[in-house]
Amino acid sequence: MDQAEWKLLKEIADLEKTPQGAYNIRRNGQLDSRNNTANIEITTKEEPGKSGIDITVKPGTKGQSVHIPVIISQTGLSEMVYNDFFIGEDCDIDIVAGCGIHNTGCETSQHDGVHTFHIGKNSKVRYVERHYGDGEGTGKRIMNPQTVVYLEEGASLNMESTQIRGVDSTKRETRIVVGKGAEAVITEKLLTHGQQTAESDMEIILDGEDATGRVISRSVAQDDSVQVFYPKMTGNTKCFGHVQCDSIIMGTAKISSIPAIVANHVDAQLIHEAAIGRIAGDQILKLMTLGLTEQEAEEKILDGFLQ
Repeated sequence: MDQAEWKLLKEIADLEKTPQGAYNIRRNGQLDSRNNTANIEITTKEEPGKSGIDITVKPGTKGQSVHIPVIISQTGLSEMVYNDFFIGEDCDIDIVAGCGIHNTGCETSQHDGVHTFHIGKNSKVRYVERHYGDGEGTGKRIMNPQTVVYLEEGASLNMESTQIRGVDSTKRETRIVVGKGAEAVITEKLLTHGQQTAESDMEIILDGEDATGRVISRSVAQDDSVQVFYPKMTGNTKCFGHVQCDSIIMGTAKISSIPAIVANHVDAQLIHEAAIGRIAGDQILKLMTLGLTEQEAEEKILDGFLQ
């Protein structure tokens, strides 16, 4: 891999060298490298017409990680990938995914992916997915991720999805079904600029008794970019769900936040909050009195907001 490709890996998976543990690195539509462990097996899909991998984690696996980054440095490449995760019972693992596109040409480079998780009883999964794009070419960088999760009794998912810069267009679809006593916590961070567009369609279905769901979405829209959010929390039994969407709007950008809560049971407790606003002038002035320029003050505030 060249320097630009290693930069992509650093941005999306915090990798500066080959990772420890189980990993699968996909590069320009092909397998670049892979490693399995005694408890985690990664295999290439054999289903006709479907490119991707199956990741199987043995029951009781704890303290291990899986890295499955995708990088594209070839202009004009478009791919659709299907990755399926089968997490056994009583596991405690970290999964790091994400896609980086370096486009120096004039054609569109695009990665679409479907990640489906089956998380076993009482297992804990921390899932980090980062999207990033760069390159001086005029070709677009497009990513359309889909995430589907099934949480069995007592299982938990802590998912962090981040897209900070360089992606011209993205449509993110997320659907999570939460079983009895299980918990899903989703943190979404997004920054768009220029003419970029981003759409997030998310549904958390609290299907089992005492299921819990939390969505925390923070976004910044700059310049002429456009963002649309559709977070939905559905409670089918005794459960608790909370949706919080906070956005900062700048320049001539546009943001739509359309949260929805649906209670199908008398003991479903659901809350949603949404706020869109600009950076307060007194915040900028306060930082400028400490020696920062107006631009530096704005960047400092945005960095803190998206932490």
